Amino acid sequence: MKWFIIVSCLAAAFTLTAADAKIVPADPAQIEHGKYLVENIGMCGDCHSPRDKDGQFDRSQWLQGELINFKPDHPMPFAAIAPPIAGLPGYATDALALRFLETGTNSVGKLAMAPMPQFRFNHADALAVVAYLRSLKK
Repeated sequence: MKWFIIVSCLAAAFTLTAADAKIVPADPAQIEHGKYLVENIGMCGDCHSPRDKDGQFDRSQWLQGELINFKPDHPMPFAAIAPPIAGLPGYATDALALRFLETGTNSVGKLAMAPMPQFRFNHADALAVVAYLRSLKK
């Protein structure tokens, strides 16, 4: 019974935290800063966007996910697909996306599989990245 009470309290606390972390509508400057971080710092398109036959990004599919066409030299856990991140379809709440960008851990506390870096954005930068990605079409 104690286990159930502890789990219920933790779930309620997380729900309140997630609701409190809702992002207010982003202003254009915040979205532009997020775009800069995604495209020039994180280089997210390198894995999360397909390329055309000439090796150029297919901008019509920008950040819509892609097969990862490189592998490590030594066997290790390694993702085969970079999921779509335009619109953040894998994150039901902004709080979950912020947690991932600020701590490198997903909603169940696990680190992303290589080659995804474990980002440690500060809160303002994480907010900007989420604002930019949410502004993109899914």
